Amino acid sequence: MEQKWKQVLIAPDSSIRDALKIIDQASLRIALVVSETQQLLGVVTDGDIRRGLLKNFSLDSPVSAVMNNHPVTAQIGTSRRELIKLMNEKGLLSIPLLENGKVVDLEILQRNSPEFRHDNPVFLMAGGFGTRLKPLTNDCPKPMLKVGDKPILELVLLSFIRSGFHNFYISLHYMPEQIQQYFGDGSKWNVSIKYIYEDLPLGTAGALGLLPPDAPKLPVLLMNGDLLTTVDFEQLLEFHNKSHSDATMCVRDYEYQIPFGVINGDGERVLSMVEKPIQRLFVNAGIYVINPEVRAQVKPNQRIDMPTLLEQNIELTKKVSMFPIHEYWLDIGRIDDYQRAQIDVHNLRLPA
Repeated sequence: MEQKWKQVLIAPDSSIRDALKIIDQASLRIALVVSETQQLLGVVTDGDIRRGLLKNFSLDSPVSAVMNNHPVTAQIGTSRRELIKLMNEKGLLSIPLLENGKVVDLEILQRNSPEFRHDNPVFLMAGGFGTRLKPLTNDCPKPMLKVGDKPILELVLLSFIRSGFHNFYISLHYMPEQIQQYFGDGSKWNVSIKYIYEDLPLGTAGALGLLPPDAPKLPVLLMNGDLLTTVDFEQLLEFHNKSHSDATMCVRDYEYQIPFGVINGDGERVLSMVEKPIQRLFVNAGIYVINPEVRAQVKPNQRIDMPTLLEQNIELTKKVSMFPIHEYWLDIGRIDDYQRAQIDVHNLRLPA
């Protein structure tokens, strides 16, 4: 572990982008911000970075802007039993070990331990017609179109499996037999797959009302089955739980430039002028975490879309949170998107 924890040290003036690379490449899910003499100044996790993005920090901002200045730490020599107890009590995956304020080690929970197996249901929407991808979808449902050497839906499934999920439900409507014959009961991947059949298209949330009564009463992760992404779904679930949200929506950063000078005024008086300003917005990414109470609001065979369901809960003053995506994301909705995916897949670190 000694060599690995040294790989996650970072200076306070390094960029958030640099911290992301460390968190991703070292696989310890944390970066330790230290001084030149290795004094611990703070820690940065994936959640810290995403909360910073929601506050309009950019990936080029200094990591000190988003770091936790008062992290939980322990002294070197603390027993592993005590450290594991502390991590479980605080909901942590790692604890920096200090000696006179300097980082000398990092204790982590092992990813192959029971803490990393998630019973939460994963609901994949795979019933669409794929109209904009015709003629490719004349004889093949869109989720079964291959990107590289695997169907899109298999790449999605493998990403969830890599994050520790094993309870899957797939909604079907268009050419359902092709999907069911390929995936079966999931035993090929050592997971459970059950199918939800929509006699009529029910929208992006309606199939929630068809989940069986024995589905785990835990937050459900719902995702369109035609998305290609490298989002860590375990981090998404952790973000949702720590936010104590009723629902969480993944969002993407979207920028566009107004092609004219924008004038701000008061009556006839010009107060300021901004030439071709850039507008920054968050847009829906088609990935959600929904608590059982919200899921239960959808009645069997009710047609409803996810934005409508979330808007209803916002009106009820339920907490609906945003999880900003900085990872790769592509909605394979058109022919040019599908062609782009064929190129991108070779550069992505997708599960085999």
